[in-house]
Amino acid sequence: MFFILSKQKIYTYFISIIMVVLLFCISGTLVNKEETIATASTNEKYLPIYDVQTEENKVALTMNCAWNAEDIDKILEILEENNVKITFFMVGDWIEKYPEAVKKVYEAGHEIGTHSDTHPHVNNLSYEENVKQLENSNDKIEKITGTRTNLYRTPYGEYNQTVIKAAQDKGYYTIQWNLDTLDYTGLTGEEMWNRIKDKIGSGDIILMHNGTEHTADSLDKIIKNIKEKNLEVVKISDLIYKENYTIDVNGTQKRN
Repeated sequence: MFFILSKQKIYTYFISIIMVVLLFCISGTLVNKEETIATASTNEKYLPIYDVQTEENKVALTMNCAWNAEDIDKILEILEENNVKITFFMVGDWIEKYPEAVKKVYEAGHEIGTHSDTHPHVNNLSYEENVKQLENSNDKIEKITGTRTNLYRTPYGEYNQTVIKAAQDKGYYTIQWNLDTLDYTGLTGEEMWNRIKDKIGSGDIILMHNGTEHTADSLDKIIKNIKEKNLEVVKISDLIYKENYTIDVNGTQKRN
């Protein structure tokens, strides 16, 4: 049996084949695009704030509290004399051990952030365990001050995707630092200042610790030297952006 095809039928078949090929190509492109979007979402990088891009002459001074509380009164006295407010990042265990020190810091008008509950290596913890570290320590802060914090500094400065995402999901700003006084190594005030004096500028976040050999007796000198550079010492919440911001690959927070 023979089939005789007219030119019109051949043309119709040819057009149909082309349409099928085009639809197949479009379908494949859409699938690839969806896969690319999904991959990009999965690979989103979560980062903490190391410093802030700002035109204001401000730097944030931060104090980690994890060891003892013997120098807290002296530190608070020096801060009051210099009329500055700073941010204290406190470990939950420290809060439990020194509730009166926590109360003094809060009543003096300083800011309190969490430095975890037990100061573990958070990179080794699950998402749920990281959330527990945050919320348990925040419960302890609230029990003494009546308020909760949204600021978090990770123990040892460690972090990974899980650590930052857990904090972000719970509404915390994760704060690192870009200037380290190394006060915990026993440096004198002069040595601490020499470490940062040529680097310090607007938007920097400075790391110090209470309970060290020279932090309390060096604090007055460091604050006065910062002010001589026409920089104001402020709390973290007075430096960072709360919304409409991005964090670049270096950890610098920038306003959109």
